Amino acid sequence: MTSPDRQQRIAALRDTISDIERKPALAEARQRVEVEDGSFPKFAGGLLQEIFTDDRRNTGAGLGFALAQMRGLLTASRIAVVYLQLADEAQKLGMPYGPGLAHFGLDPNAMVLVRPANMGELLWAAEEAIACRAVAGVVADIAGHQKLLDFTASRRLSMRAASAGSSMFLLRYGTQRQSSAAQLRWHLLPTRSGRKQYDDRAPGPARWQVRLERGSLLRQHAEWVLGWTENGFSNFTPRPSPPVRPAAPLSRAVSVQLAHRLSEAG
Repeated sequence: MTSPDRQQRIAALRDTISDIERKPALAEARQRVEVEDGSFPKFAGGLLQEIFTDDRRNTGAGLGFALAQMRGLLTASRIAVVYLQLADEAQKLGMPYGPGLAHFGLDPNAMVLVRPANMGELLWAAEEAIACRAVAGVVADIAGHQKLLDFTASRRLSMRAASAGSSMFLLRYGTQRQSSAAQLRWHLLPTRSGRKQYDDRAPGPARWQVRLERGSLLRQHAEWVLGWTENGFSNFTPRPSPPVRPAAPLSRAVSVQLAHRLSEAG
């Protein structure tokens, strides 16, 4: 039985080897990353990305983040998006909503839903979908720790994506991170919502903080606040939290009245 320290060293070594093997592909991909005025960059196809959220209830944010990038990868020849999810996870994580996709500018007819019975079938379907030249990208919604999704499996997905030119997005949950060959690893966190028209105190459109945890394609601008609009996502400046005003101290004891006028203190 290997010790935790040995397992960590092995994981670090795998990451180092993966970076060395990906170096030519990363150098080519970096030339196609567009960053303008601190806005969220536009990535070319052929990348494996991991998108982590701390809780399953944030699955919509992770999916929206992946699909917003996917919109820019759809072309006249690459017309499809493949969404993979284990058959028994739909009740827990939900499924993409057609009218919602249309509202955010993605044709629901372009999405192919695949619900494999187990993780082995999901990984097989992912590799086959990535290799299809009509596919712009693949989204795999994966909850919990999956033993089969190890470093070797992620490396196969990364190499297949780089070879075919289509992108792979892994939606993951929780705070633990396993070793993988993904070129980019994102962490999505909820943040203060946008302003509500006519009522600044009411919650407005949802916004998310996107933090780059790992990736050699970017050297700066590693954190953004994004909001989902009908044109994909847009950058926003974080809203400052309202100042907390301490209550004025009371000069004397004040009676607290409970129901039926029963005095609690006085």
